Amino acid sequence: MELLAVKFLDRAKIFIKAGDGGDGCLSFRREKFIEYGGPDGGDGGRGGDVYLEGTNRLNTLIDYRYQQHFKSRRGENGGSSNRYGANGSDLVLKIPVGTEVLDETENITLADIVEDGQRVLIAQGGIGGRGNNKFKSSVNQTPRRADKGAIGEEFWIWLQLKMIADVGLVGLPNAGKSTFLSLTTRAKPKIADYPFTTLIPQLGVVYVDANEFVLADIPGLIEGAHRGRGLGDSFLAHLERCRALIHMIDVTQDNIFQAYTTIRQELIMYQRDLEHKPEIIALNKADSLDSSEAEKLKEKFERKFGRKVHLISAFQRDNRIASLLRKALKIKSCLSGDNDIP
Repeated sequence: MELLAVKFLDRAKIFIKAGDGGDGCLSFRREKFIEYGGPDGGDGGRGGDVYLEGTNRLNTLIDYRYQQHFKSRRGENGGSSNRYGANGSDLVLKIPVGTEVLDETENITLADIVEDGQRVLIAQGGIGGRGNNKFKSSVNQTPRRADKGAIGEEFWIWLQLKMIADVGLVGLPNAGKSTFLSLTTRAKPKIADYPFTTLIPQLGVVYVDANEFVLADIPGLIEGAHRGRGLGDSFLAHLERCRALIHMIDVTQDNIFQAYTTIRQELIMYQRDLEHKPEIIALNKADSLDSSEAEKLKEKFERKFGRKVHLISAFQRDNRIASLLRKALKIKSCLSGDNDIP
């Protein structure tokens, strides 16, 4: 059986319209032998609301790429004999967990969907208009007034998906992040020996000593990513929810120090507190160098930046990778307040 690939989309702009309220009815009771029956117009029904609901069954916003207008049902009009109009049915839009909802200007956050089943009222339906029966009084026994239903809320919103992962993989293109993800999880990302092989974020679950955490492979960043170069700003957004970062550096490139500072500078310039997240530094592809040469580079890096470094090879799941994963798990568990993990 052939499987169709689902295109990843992490941003979408949609128009939502809550239902208008039904109109009130202008009516008078007319029956045989009852000369002055009085008003009997019923109220209109309330317009349907629009809700957004998070679900773990979706991991892309592609459903909102080609259909951008969504409208809930209008309330029915009131009727004679004091019959009330039915309320319009609500509209519930399913979106992936991790989606942030912004107004049209992208300056105001309307909602943040972070849990499966979380439901947020995003647009309220209009109330139904009053029938003329509601205007009857001792002064006016035959009111000839009935209200129109109120207009439901309508506006454009932005949906921005930010993947929910415990640990994010960052680094320059072709640093070996996808290989690392495929080795430590059951994820099957595309792997090749050229830059920008990974074009969309990938998720995988890492199992360590009977515990687990979610690892995200973020497409390679380049200088100027915080300004959108190479779609970097959208990729950086996926790191905001990560508890920790694994910064992977290709040990075979000409200047590993410049590679590290380039990514650190992009995290700082993005200005979303990414620079303050716990960071694990991994010098990857150590198997490509002589062991003594690799150790010298590691020591030189640690002296220059004053940070502990893990020397690993993404092709070999050995004790060095296991040590790195345990450290990531420890950071994740400490930040989440899980005291059961040593």
